Amino acid sequence: MIQKAEARVNINELEEGVLQYWDDAQIFERSVSAREGRESKSFYDGPPFATGLPHYGHLVPGVIKDVFPRYLTMKGYQVKRQWGWDCHGLPIENIVEKELGFKTKKEIEDFGIDKFNELCRTKVLSYAADWKYAMRRFGRFVDMDHAYRTMDKDYMESVWWVWKTLWDKGLVYESYRTMHICPRCETTLSQQEVSEGYSDIKDLAVTVKFELVEEPGTYLLAWTTTPWTLPGNVALAVGKDIEYLKVKTTDGQYIVAKNLVAAVLEQKEYTVLQTFSGESLVGKSYKPLFPYYASDANLANRENGWKVYHADFINTEMGTGIAHEAPAFGEEDMQFGKEYHLPWVQHISTAGTMKPETGEWAGKDVKPRAKDKPTEVREIDLEMKKVLEQNGQLFAAAKYDHSYPHCWRCDTALLNYATSSWFVAVEKIKDQALENAKKIRWSPEHIKSGRFGKWLEGARDWSVSRQRFWASVIPLWKCESCSSTRVFGSVSELESASGQVVPDLHKHIVDTITLPCSSCTGTMRRIPDVLDTWFDSGSMPYGSQHYMGQGELAAFPAQFIAEGTDQTRAWFYYLHILGTALRGDVAFENCVVNGTVLAADGKKMSKKLKNYPDPMAVIDKYGADSLRLYLLSSPVVQAESLNFSEDDLGAITRNTFRMFWNSYSFFTTYASIDAWEPKTHAPTPTSELDRWILSRLHNVIGEMTEALDAYQPVQATRLITPFLDELSNWYIRTNRDRFWKNENDTDKEYAYQTLYTVLVELSKLMAPFMPFVTEVVYRNLTGEDSVHLADYPVANVSCVDEVLEQNMTLTRETITECLKLRTDAKIKVRQPLQSVTLQSAPLSVELEEIIKDEVNVKEVLYDMKQEVKAVLDANITPELKLEGDMRELVRAIQAARKAAGLAVDDRIVLCVSGAEAILATYADLVKHEVLAVEIVETLDGDGVYTETLKTGQVVSLRKA
Repeated sequence: MIQKAEARVNINELEEGVLQYWDDAQIFERSVSAREGRESKSFYDGPPFATGLPHYGHLVPGVIKDVFPRYLTMKGYQVKRQWGWDCHGLPIENIVEKELGFKTKKEIEDFGIDKFNELCRTKVLSYAADWKYAMRRFGRFVDMDHAYRTMDKDYMESVWWVWKTLWDKGLVYESYRTMHICPRCETTLSQQEVSEGYSDIKDLAVTVKFELVEEPGTYLLAWTTTPWTLPGNVALAVGKDIEYLKVKTTDGQYIVAKNLVAAVLEQKEYTVLQTFSGESLVGKSYKPLFPYYASDANLANRENGWKVYHADFINTEMGTGIAHEAPAFGEEDMQFGKEYHLPWVQHISTAGTMKPETGEWAGKDVKPRAKDKPTEVREIDLEMKKVLEQNGQLFAAAKYDHSYPHCWRCDTALLNYATSSWFVAVEKIKDQALENAKKIRWSPEHIKSGRFGKWLEGARDWSVSRQRFWASVIPLWKCESCSSTRVFGSVSELESASGQVVPDLHKHIVDTITLPCSSCTGTMRRIPDVLDTWFDSGSMPYGSQHYMGQGELAAFPAQFIAEGTDQTRAWFYYLHILGTALRGDVAFENCVVNGTVLAADGKKMSKKLKNYPDPMAVIDKYGADSLRLYLLSSPVVQAESLNFSEDDLGAITRNTFRMFWNSYSFFTTYASIDAWEPKTHAPTPTSELDRWILSRLHNVIGEMTEALDAYQPVQATRLITPFLDELSNWYIRTNRDRFWKNENDTDKEYAYQTLYTVLVELSKLMAPFMPFVTEVVYRNLTGEDSVHLADYPVANVSCVDEVLEQNMTLTRETITECLKLRTDAKIKVRQPLQSVTLQSAPLSVELEEIIKDEVNVKEVLYDMKQEVKAVLDANITPELKLEGDMRELVRAIQAARKAAGLAVDDRIVLCVSGAEAILATYADLVKHEVLAVEIVETLDGDGVYTETLKTGQVVSLRKA
């Protein structure tokens, strides 16, 4: 029995009730188990950190991740959905450091790595309960009770297997290179991590005077944007084919590239003393700016230092045409140093402080900027400028704005620093990775060759070693005596080799395990480095299943993944690289990429600024269904930005949600009155309105299925509101009389069955997007357990009638035009007119009747020769005027019924004074329209409702 649904609904109570039902009836679990034995579709859920509350940046990919598994499940596939937690890395470490008040890596080591790591472990899932609540309230079907965690022993052991497999394939190596390091965290960063942290800052560019040994008083002018590297200078570079000038000014003689001399000297007057090529400068010696390393007799290759050399990279686009070279701080400089066997000077520690041998600079910190001006020039550079000026070595200095990489977690300016690191040899497999990438379908499509494709084309070897603590470790042991190495791919291997039980795989545990070297009598210890956290994340397909290379790898590749645009250079990229390296194939086949949700004013959402509403409060106010549809139908699911608007979200609730609910409420109201029940084998309807709405339904089913099969959520969701508008504001509105004034039982049956069919199929169609309201509607209409256990609708092409749809569109457009003509003529719609003449071929009788009813005319005429689409006969005869008055009276009586609190099917006794002329002609029609059993001359007593109309007429009524 279909139960009546009230027109008013408390959305929050509705959704909370559905959540409780899902829990009690185990609907999610049953949706998975019911497909046991069917073809499976795998889905990878990228793990978030549980160190903060979920925000809109999590809800957007979250709803995408929910839609497609729901859809595929309803399509008949089994789709298991396992949640995951990202547990390692700097985000956790920074929380603990802040709590302990630590500012340096040494403080952690003094505190004890074991105690530090165990503290990290306690912070990992600080907000897990909040996440669980939020995902449940948002309507996600996902298994959070059996989540994988990257800090669990099984997961970490699979990471060891990944490393060992790469090692065996020759895809892992150690190398000394210049890399970006964070001096605060004292660790290297990968190419991707560096790319995520660029910020606009001010730096100081200086032009420095280097005095030639053979020509005292003559200075080579070199330009640098990193004054803090000058104590590490060991050479100058020129272009041998570039023309240089020696010029004389009032304060000295300088050598600078000819093309740059005017810019360098600015307004200074000068005399050109000599013109020569850079080749003539090569080999000349100059006086070191600082004596710290030049005076060190034990410095290797000291004899090659502090001279001028040729470099192909020198140009005259900016600077002076002469470059200061500090090989320990930049890849190009490092290669330059190797080429000319220059002395190796690294005067900065990994902590960003000057080393003890730098004299007055010893202990100076490269990192800090003025506390009151954090975006201003580094303090060390200002001090360097001051010292150079005092020593007569500064020619010019100027601040300049530019984009500079910062640590993605602590926001410290990075240093380009030569250090040892372990690498995955990405460039060895790049061709195969590029070929594999062609198989992946992206939404939006431009990501394929754009953001992801370009990044993959420029991929370099991946630095995976980090000098930190709370992370998966590199499972590599090295002999202290002979440097031979051994890599372990499992716990059992290490236990067998060491004779020790290994209870945990974190650094503070495995670093205590030693083993005898098989090549000598020495002892093997694990190298101190840990793994890049993205190595954990990229290993998710293996770690989440505790895969160790034995047998088939289930759920690989994933049919579907989804995350934000930032993951094109992160999780998506690392999944792809490891998938190619380990399996020779893609790790995922389809990927939906979302953009960023910004505040209403287009600024970044900020807790500090409080410029956005709390997501959970928004859900309670507008409903998860509305928020889901708002996000899914917005540009944010097309990798674009969305300025979050509560007004736009509210419009979804007021319009889309309400149109669906009101259509459902309308149907249940009359179906419950008539005790109507759906027929198992319903006959094909004959009404053009019925056939039209079914045609539209099956067209939408086909279009939505096509969009979802192509992983295009925005195209799918944008079909919902227009169809609901057609259903609510056209089909139902023009059909109301068929449900409650229809004396033709067969036609009423057709109307009921058609609307029932549309609502049931629409519930299934919308279920992946709006899972709450569709659950309520579907269960009441069908009596079945859940819409999420149902099969997804299949478009029936035999129901589609394109000609009928075109004619209905013409009919609606005609009505719109005619109503505009009425407005222009200031004639109310309730006032009947004799005719409208259309500039079209004749329509069917039923469509003509719709036009007559909507436009309120007696007849529809046709004239293909007239110059306009429609012409109204605006002549109002006395008979038409009287009928118009009758319609106004009926409207007023209906309003009085509602004010009196009567139900739609309540019969009444009616009394109207002052409407004698109307009732003399239209009494029976009035009685029929307002459900009056009789019209009496007087009416008083209990239960009588009386209202005086603006026309002076008095309406009295009571329930019969």
